[in-house]
Amino acid sequence: MRLLATLLVTTALLAAPALSQQTQDPAARVDPFVGVDGGGVAGGNTVPGAGVPFGFVSLSPDTTNGDTNGYDSHSPILGFSYTHVSGTGGSAKYGNFRVTPISGDLRVAHLHFDRSAESAAPGLYRVALRNTAGRTTQVELTATRLAGFQRLTFPEGAPAHVVLDASSVIAMRGNGQRTRRAQVRLIDDRHMAGWTEVEGGWNPVPYKLYFYAAFDRPAVAFGAWKASQGKMETLPGVGEAEGGTQTKAPADRQALMIEYDTRMEFAHRLGTYFTFDPKAGRQVRMKLAVSFLGIDKARANLAAELPDWDFDAAAARARSQWNAALGKIEVEGGTDEQRRIFTTALYRTHTMPHDLTGENIWWQSAEPHYEDFYTLWDTFRTVHPLLTLIQPERQRGMIRSLIDTYAHTGWMPDARIAGGNGMTQGGSNGDVVIADAVVKELGGFDVAQAYQALAKNAEVESDAPFLQGRVLEDYKALGYVSVTQTRSASRTLEYAYDDFAIGAVASQLGMTADAARYRTRARNWRNLWDDKLGCIHPRYPDGSWLENYSCTYEYPDRSTPWWEAPFYEGNALQYSTYVPHDVAGLMAKTGGSAGFLAWLDRLFDGFYSQGNEPDILAPYLYIHAGRPDRTAEIIRDLMAKHYHLSRTGLPGNDDAGAMSSWYVWNAIGLYPNAGQPYYYIASPIFARSRIALEGGRSFTVVAKDVSDANRYVTAARLNGKPIDRAWIAHAELIAGGTLELEMGAKPSAWATHFTSPPDGYRR
Repeated sequence: MRLLATLLVTTALLAAPALSQQTQDPAARVDPFVGVDGGGVAGGNTVPGAGVPFGFVSLSPDTTNGDTNGYDSHSPILGFSYTHVSGTGGSAKYGNFRVTPISGDLRVAHLHFDRSAESAAPGLYRVALRNTAGRTTQVELTATRLAGFQRLTFPEGAPAHVVLDASSVIAMRGNGQRTRRAQVRLIDDRHMAGWTEVEGGWNPVPYKLYFYAAFDRPAVAFGAWKASQGKMETLPGVGEAEGGTQTKAPADRQALMIEYDTRMEFAHRLGTYFTFDPKAGRQVRMKLAVSFLGIDKARANLAAELPDWDFDAAAARARSQWNAALGKIEVEGGTDEQRRIFTTALYRTHTMPHDLTGENIWWQSAEPHYEDFYTLWDTFRTVHPLLTLIQPERQRGMIRSLIDTYAHTGWMPDARIAGGNGMTQGGSNGDVVIADAVVKELGGFDVAQAYQALAKNAEVESDAPFLQGRVLEDYKALGYVSVTQTRSASRTLEYAYDDFAIGAVASQLGMTADAARYRTRARNWRNLWDDKLGCIHPRYPDGSWLENYSCTYEYPDRSTPWWEAPFYEGNALQYSTYVPHDVAGLMAKTGGSAGFLAWLDRLFDGFYSQGNEPDILAPYLYIHAGRPDRTAEIIRDLMAKHYHLSRTGLPGNDDAGAMSSWYVWNAIGLYPNAGQPYYYIASPIFARSRIALEGGRSFTVVAKDVSDANRYVTAARLNGKPIDRAWIAHAELIAGGTLELEMGAKPSAWATHFTSPPDGYRR
């Protein structure tokens, strides 16, 4: 009866409540399996397992054919590791301390199991694992910021083992992760600890992570093991059970440790096993906490975050944290599927970076500390502007962490993971994150120190440009990055907008000379514009054009390594739209309003990519030409085509919530131009969207008569006053109020005469 009650409680956590309850329990509308598959083609590499908002522990299944998320829907499950990144491409990171429950004979090789009854909700994951003998083990997972909790229900009639692999990582092809060293420490029949040291993956910087784990009851046997190429060896000095009583190990027994160089012996693994008798109870509960600071800190994290053995209470606390985050935006109307896609997208927006405050092993600081900005190149566009509105204190903490990283490493990173800066995909896009916060008057951080970091990005040649900073010799001398440098054209475009952002911060600080200089440098994108081709065209240092060139040629290709193409993950036509600060200049280059509209139409005639970030601002550029109706048509079609309630329901890698937050913005009818203090008005799909703002204020978007057919804004009122522009200023939104939109099946004359929004520079 106790087991039945436990399963009923957990099932209740997963079940969706009635519609009347969903405002109080928005987690009921989340499907954590959306986008888990696809490897970036049609799907998002998202993580289905248990976590809390911005928590470092992401306790989730790993499968034999998993991607950077460790997971896919079709191949067998290997076990459940405690750390993951969500939605990323490139090379994987983490996948540490994989735990596998085994019913039957103890083994550590060929651990893969068929699955059934797989389900998930925010903060909770469940699955049934079936072995070749037909025995099924029920697995339930929940998590806190730094700890994970497993409840395992084993079948009767066979020994129950819990195997931990201290050397596990999510291994990928090419420059994937490699475990350099590992240690396990068997403390007694209920407790163990250890660490792993890993190199490789997204950036080359090694990291060392510790764990401390506990079981809710004594094991009848426990030990350590090492394995190579499928052969298991039990290590000496391990207590064994006799007659159900644990034999105590000698008091002077040393920790069981093995060290090895994975470049020489990459197949070596190290771990532990704890064996339980199902006759004494089929259920085994295990808690494990991690720390970058040491085993003692991991033990303290476990005591602080999971103080008891009540699994259901822990899962309920995780769900409560998710409901607090998901309740920041309430929507009404639309279809049930649209509401569920929306809430799931909002859920993914709260995944990364990971809050590691109190876990900073890399330097001593009292500042908040976040790791796994993976990467700002993705998230500066949509994630961070959204957090500024709905999680302002989180955003302040992330910015303070970025500034603190600059103070102690010498650079504000474009990406950072597991204690290392990098890799840098394009510009120094922390510049835009800082500018977005400054021009929107977020406050709560040292703007002057932030400006020092930005100015260094703009003026100092990087000592390691793949990891941080910029390549500046050509850019400062020629006004563009020449093809002698990798990603020359896309870097030029990104550097130009980064300079604009830096100038905006300088302007807000009253540094008028700096502001004017960077605003002038922000026009550098024009130095690569080819009037004949009508797109950005890479150049040599002598000014000559790259030969055999097309605006629509997609990079990278098989002849050009990934990082060495003139454009990073895209073509010239896509990247040519990336002038968020100078749309008027782009319009002039393409022949005025009519020419600009034809140029944009060419992009959307088969060359636009919703699966990646370089051109995701492009649909809103029609607004600058007085055609908000085209923006509405394109946005509605993109949402319907690329976002679904399915395991391949995202257009590409979710990129730490970048693609999901794109949907959140557009579903409520707004969209940021990151780094500038305004939002485009597009085409909401909900009749009412209420954004909870800081200080008890709220902003509501009302879309009267909205439907699939009624996708065009025909009139708008802000707080009861008519507005004839397809944008609102951040100051207007943050003050609270109501934006009322009249929706119709045909375009009207509304907002057909573009007026310029504020750009963040003081006048």
